[in-house]
Amino acid sequence: MRARGEDWTEALDLVLARGFYQRAALAVARDLLGKVLVHRTARSIRVGRIVETEAYVGEHDLACHASHGRTPRTEVMFGPAGHAYVYLVYGMHWCFNAVTGATGEAAAVLVRGVEPLGGIPETERTDGPGRLTRALRIGRAENGADLTGACLCILDGPAPARGTMRRGPRVGVDSSGVWASRPFRFWVEGSRGVSRVPSRRGVR
Repeated sequence: MRARGEDWTEALDLVLARGFYQRAALAVARDLLGKVLVHRTARSIRVGRIVETEAYVGEHDLACHASHGRTPRTEVMFGPAGHAYVYLVYGMHWCFNAVTGATGEAAAVLVRGVEPLGGIPETERTDGPGRLTRALRIGRAENGADLTGACLCILDGPAPARGTMRRGPRVGVDSSGVWASRPFRFWVEGSRGVSRVPSRRGVR
């Protein structure tokens, strides 16, 4: 894995293939920990190691946007897998997701936190879905982007150190009934890129 400050322009051989995303959202959410999110623009290349994710498993998941049906906003969630689903929350924060599963399944993985690896100023925080998209310059224009391409992609990377991966309930989905307590959030314990230090309740 390249060190901070190295040139990432020749890393396309590490881009995850579409088959990585054509699996259950829970499996992808777990396996994305340690992978590397890259956004290339005409001005910069910004890179971060993924350390926190959440799975949204389909229309039956009441915490998932797709639970309200197929709309212009959620269209990209219905597939195919391996594309970006980027949406705005609170009128100010963009959130980046990777679409997963079979076409029509409407599942995705929200990336909640990364550790900076390159191109991100020291002053910018990346702990939280809105902060990481701001730091990596991800916004409306990236919605629907093919993650197997060169501009916005995820590279292979080493899994977290043994014993550091944790799993627990998702954040901010209290209104989704029983789905609020499902352990669909994954993170790397001790990472400064994790958005919120969870209580021990429900943590595995």
